[in-house]
Amino acid sequence: MTKLEKGPQGRRRGRGARERILNASQQLFRAQGINRTGMDQLCAVAQVSKRTAYQHFSGKDKLVAEYLRRFDPGLMAAVFDRTDLTPRERLLAAFEIPTSGPGELTPLCPYIAATVEIHDPQHPASEYAREYKLAIAARLAETAREAGATDPEQLGEQLALLLDGASARTRVLNAESFPTAAAIAAVLIDNALPVTGREGPANVTM
Repeated sequence: MTKLEKGPQGRRRGRGARERILNASQQLFRAQGINRTGMDQLCAVAQVSKRTAYQHFSGKDKLVAEYLRRFDPGLMAAVFDRTDLTPRERLLAAFEIPTSGPGELTPLCPYIAATVEIHDPQHPASEYAREYKLAIAARLAETAREAGATDPEQLGEQLALLLDGASARTRVLNAESFPTAAAIAAVLIDNALPVTGREGPANVTM
């Protein structure tokens, strides 16, 4: 029989405490930032005691790192593992970032946001964010290679930089930048592919 505990509001809680803590961290960290979110508030939203929170995560640093891991464990698998798209189409699909809701802007990339807030390059979250960004560039390069790019590593790095730039610019200007980034990406991709590997002119207006 599952051992239950009473949360801060006197409600009985079961084995879902870890998931509630992570869900609360995703909600609060994205809405108000990591540094402005204290463990007391996070525990209140997750409806767990601080003792329970520290049983699952030894400290806030560990929680922040795990929070980042949950965002894209498959390295954009929904884009790169699609079999219904050509490699070129998969590269462009990486820029089809859904907004957070009707009329809402795409949130700032959580990896960029966490790194800006934390500052410490040795922090577990900073290390994970760095690994993730390198992995995304590598996945883009791999797909560029499949598409026949003459320099897939360079194209992968260019597209990764463009993705991050679009994310930051969207937040700074409070205006969606991914459509423009997608148009630029189409030009970069087609310029990197040999004529025989192209599916037709990019035909975009920037």
